Amino acid sequence: MNTYTPTIGLEIHAELKTKTKMFCASANEPHAADPNAHVCPVCMAFPGTLPVINKKAVEHVLRVGTAVNGQLAEYTEFDRKNYFYPDIPKGFQISQYKYPLVSGGMLAGVALTRVHLEEDTARSQHTSGDYSLIDFNRAGVPLMELVTEPVIHDALTAMSFAQELQLLLRALGASDANMEKGEMRVEANISVSRDQTFGTKVEVKNLNSFKVVGKAIEYEVKRQIELLERGETFPQETRGWNENKSETFSQRTKENAQDYRYFPEPDLPKLNISRIAEFSKENLSKTLPELPWEKRARLLSFGIKSEDAEVLVADVVYSRFFDEEVLKQLTDEKSVKTAANYLLSDIRGATPSEEEMNNLRKGVFAEVMRMIGEEVLSSRGAKDLLVRLMKTGGDPRGVAQAEGMLQTHDLEAAKTVAQEVIAENPSVAEEVRSGKESGLQFLVGQGMKKSKGSMNPKQLLEAIKAQLGT
Repeated sequence: MNTYTPTIGLEIHAELKTKTKMFCASANEPHAADPNAHVCPVCMAFPGTLPVINKKAVEHVLRVGTAVNGQLAEYTEFDRKNYFYPDIPKGFQISQYKYPLVSGGMLAGVALTRVHLEEDTARSQHTSGDYSLIDFNRAGVPLMELVTEPVIHDALTAMSFAQELQLLLRALGASDANMEKGEMRVEANISVSRDQTFGTKVEVKNLNSFKVVGKAIEYEVKRQIELLERGETFPQETRGWNENKSETFSQRTKENAQDYRYFPEPDLPKLNISRIAEFSKENLSKTLPELPWEKRARLLSFGIKSEDAEVLVADVVYSRFFDEEVLKQLTDEKSVKTAANYLLSDIRGATPSEEEMNNLRKGVFAEVMRMIGEEVLSSRGAKDLLVRLMKTGGDPRGVAQAEGMLQTHDLEAAKTVAQEVIAENPSVAEEVRSGKESGLQFLVGQGMKKSKGSMNPKQLLEAIKAQLGT
């Protein structure tokens, strides 16, 4: 088989968070329970209505452009993109063509072509029978489209890029970018080349999860290579993804720009962005929060695991807790790493309520971490104490004292517990005597459980080994 190189470019749409739609005063509530509840003559394209540009949507896109170090437009305009489909009430979509709001930029090591602004379509529902229903709540919602250069060569890079964009949009407050709700939709343009000769480009539309992005790209690359190996040709087309069959399927031939008959939108003013002081790159930069890659680097500098850093970059609630209740309270790297482990494993895994999380604030969680470092609290004791404190709050040392959770250093007590767990688990004890040391940790665990976490695990281990003669 010949050597083939996949080339992938992404087009990603994201619904922006604004109070109203892109060109009218209807509420930006595309997921409202009642269909067609948030519509007006403008977004329904009644004759004689005129659009008005949503300033906040423009700001969102310019802040994204600033974050990715793109070139902000000095001049921009909106265009009519003509195509006919039941979910396009006007018979055209107001978009941007020649003069996007942002050109260039870089995100996650991938070069960007442009970022522009347009309006979303309505939502067609094919429920039953030989008809479709249309919900116009989404029609006219502000929609950002980001286009990458065709510089991606594998599915993993494409998935990572989409994930980083989602993190960026959420950090900026520009979009919730929930892919399951369709707030962020990925389209992949895929071709394979052989001997530096590029093949036919195929677009796979509406990929609604990171996993699906990867699966669709891998499938399409494989499909194209197999066709080329057989000497077959295939058209430039738009394909969809069939999740049940895990394969792409043909939808229609791919349109070119001329098919859309772009021309400037006559009902909207041209925008001279460079004349709007608040939209200068300098001023927009001052509004940016800590960006995902900046937060990731900062967290890793404290020595925490990369997987823990990724969770904190993505989870705003636990990131804020970590900054306020760990980094501002604990100073040594060991305690910070321990705290990250307990926070993201034990506490986050328990899915506590906001009230339960608040019970661990004001230094309570940090004090438990200090007790672990001082070896007055075992790992088992710490887990039990955190559960207790989440439910009721209180002073960690006082609660641990009252509940008998403080770690003891009583050699005689350790000897007694060792004798009891050996007697209660004779088969495990015999395995340890025969050389299977893995059973030691089981016996230590049983002893810690018996002592409610108050026993020093190192002393208990030595006591068990002494009793077993190992």
